[in-house]
Amino acid sequence: MRILLTGGGSGGHFYPLIAIAERLKNLARERKIASMDLYYMGNDPYDETSLNQNEIKFISVSVGKLRIYPSFKNFTDIFKVILGVIQALVKIFFIYPDVVIAKGGHGSFPALFAAKIFSIPVIIHESDTYPGRVNLWAGKFAKNIAVAYAETAEFFDKKKTAIVGLPIRNTIMHLPTPKEGAEHYNLDQHIPTIFVYAGSLGADKINNLILSSMHELLKTYQIIHQCGNNNIDIVKNRSDVILENHPFKNRYILKPFLNQDETRNAAALASLVISRAGSTLFEIASWHIPAIVIPITHSHGNHQHKNAVHYVEIGAGIIIEESNALPHLFILEVNSILQHENIWKKMHDATANIGQTDAALEIASQALLIGEAHELE
Repeated sequence: MRILLTGGGSGGHFYPLIAIAERLKNLARERKIASMDLYYMGNDPYDETSLNQNEIKFISVSVGKLRIYPSFKNFTDIFKVILGVIQALVKIFFIYPDVVIAKGGHGSFPALFAAKIFSIPVIIHESDTYPGRVNLWAGKFAKNIAVAYAETAEFFDKKKTAIVGLPIRNTIMHLPTPKEGAEHYNLDQHIPTIFVYAGSLGADKINNLILSSMHELLKTYQIIHQCGNNNIDIVKNRSDVILENHPFKNRYILKPFLNQDETRNAAALASLVISRAGSTLFEIASWHIPAIVIPITHSHGNHQHKNAVHYVEIGAGIIIEESNALPHLFILEVNSILQHENIWKKMHDATANIGQTDAALEIASQALLIGEAHELE
């Protein structure tokens, strides 16, 4: 059996696919499936280590993005999209997978287009309250549709849509002890730790907020700050200046990107997570850690704000809008959560109401059923 995975260019698209791949491998062993080949199609491997660990073969195609705002790149990316579609048609013809599992995003378009042309069954997953444009299009011909939020199902054919939550990697859900997390980062497990988990690409607004607040916060807390690969030089230079004479500068850990092991250890130690309002919210909920959510102001269908509102209504965290992301307000909110045990515990307990199903297993099981049927055709 051959299964092709595809998704856009961020960790929010990539890592749920890895979670599904983990379950596919487990099911293949349990059901004694003789052969299973997994492929990932995109413009880059994103995390080559995760692909290798799960024996997923990378297939490169050109990827372009048509933005919802005026940009010269919209013109140049048209040619990237056309090239990517041609490449996908050729490469998928020779692989001819039994099923395509797509996480959405512009990176999944070439593979989905080719799957439609070759009548290869498709499963899509949408992790936001408002679907992305590629998933809205693919939903019209997908065999199965999985969504993270109940309200998202309204955008798709209800007969083939299931509410499953978000696929989360097994290793991410099962954390080390706080002591092990502290030893990994050379921090103190008895000092509350703020984990800034702003996505693999980073977030300028969140980075600036942390830099503006860190001098005060480090007097009381520790900070593990994932700033994004593209931002590391700027953030490091600024933080070095801010903390040059700070008595607690060793309480600050800066990383451009956290691998799986680093993420697990940061989460094990964290008392509070600062995050965007993407698919990482489900990971945070699985760790049972309160969150301050700072949604992107302008996102497709305002999905980040809707995700954040859903999360906060459950009681698992609070929202700070970008327009209100000021150091004094941020510090007040951090203190209100970490210095009031009743507030922290209420948020901690509320996380149990989010994403309790094994979405990765449900999608993997459906993929095997569809793939087995396709093999017999």
